[in-house]
Amino acid sequence: MRLGGRLAAAMEVLDDIQRRRRPAADALKDWGLSHRFAGSGDRAAIGNIVYDALRRKRSAAWLFDADTPRALGFGALLLEWNETPEGLNGALQDDRFAPQSLTDDEIRLLKTRSLDEAPAEVRADVPDWCAPLLKDAFGDDWVAEAAGLAARPPLDLRVNTLKADREKVLAELSGMQAAPTAIAPQGMRIPPIDGSGRHPNVQAEPAFQKGWFEVQDEGSQVVAALAGATPGMQVLDYCAGAGGKTLALSAAMENRGQIFAHDSEKARLAPIFDRLRRSENRNVQVVAKPQDLAALEGQMDLVLVDAPCTGSGTWRRRPDAKWRLSEKQLGVRTGEQRAILDAAKAYVKPGGRLVYITCSVFPAENAGQIDAFLGREQGFAPVDHDGLWQEKFPGCPNLARIDRERGISLTPARSSTDGFYFAALEKKG
Repeated sequence: MRLGGRLAAAMEVLDDIQRRRRPAADALKDWGLSHRFAGSGDRAAIGNIVYDALRRKRSAAWLFDADTPRALGFGALLLEWNETPEGLNGALQDDRFAPQSLTDDEIRLLKTRSLDEAPAEVRADVPDWCAPLLKDAFGDDWVAEAAGLAARPPLDLRVNTLKADREKVLAELSGMQAAPTAIAPQGMRIPPIDGSGRHPNVQAEPAFQKGWFEVQDEGSQVVAALAGATPGMQVLDYCAGAGGKTLALSAAMENRGQIFAHDSEKARLAPIFDRLRRSENRNVQVVAKPQDLAALEGQMDLVLVDAPCTGSGTWRRRPDAKWRLSEKQLGVRTGEQRAILDAAKAYVKPGGRLVYITCSVFPAENAGQIDAFLGREQGFAPVDHDGLWQEKFPGCPNLARIDRERGISLTPARSSTDGFYFAALEKKG
């Protein structure tokens, strides 16, 4: 397929997403199943246009004064693919599968508008209702921080130190542009793709099949390291999900001590079993039934709560979620987080730590939850988060937003990671 056919297909998918309010991944999968003639390169390019259009949805709509699939598709190519109106029209000419070329009126409009003059919410590429939350989180930097959440993401990997070291894995992945991450000591990064490119299928690599590395955003690796799991500890990963942080904690513990991996939704735990077998993490016990946690009350050195959240910190990977999210959903999530913290505290032993993590950038889900919890629970106190960061990452003083008592925040603009929040509370003896 030529660019015109790919653009037309992306517009078709964007229309499906808009009409049915469905995840982009589902719409793209259905399109691929009904257009089996499209090769893997075509599908990757179409997906790139769709995701770029969703990342830059407000910017594209403002430039075209319309939020139609046509405006968003063309906007993606102009904003993220370094295309020009004239270049696009030249590429679409004589392509019978292409959409109509840019009209004279559209080109005139594009030439009279500059994003430098657009409202802040447009330059941030966020829904109006999210703007006050981001202003509260980042102050005067909120537009730049939000724009970081609208960029293409890299592909990050974590070395499994139970089976390999970073130098060994980097050598195995030579040719993929993989390089050490800036903060996480066992992280590797393959940079964001350009244009119609696609990241390598690292899970097909022999090194992955042998358990030498896992796919994990650097921010997730950083917060797992901050949790401070050490050999011999008793650890409860209370919201373990697919087990990414469980595996990172287990490697840090050198397979000594015990980790209990639990999730209130048993189905989320399904991927963890294959991951454990491949990585040879042997100190993990999967606890699927809530009643089986009773024996752990008051026994844990570390309880990790990777809380369900809005996922606003992952918008560059899942931009469609940004436009489906609502204030009501935020309220539901904050209620769940409060209940989970109140339940998880029971498992921490005196002198142990309760660690709270989200992949959100909204204060209500982050420091707001910690403030409220400490207001309810006099038996816990925050650790010195500045000291903790300096201990774990002494060479990275300016790559996180740190409040000594209220936690640590990572963002694409500041840390070049997904958005994450971390707070550690110690149970008084």
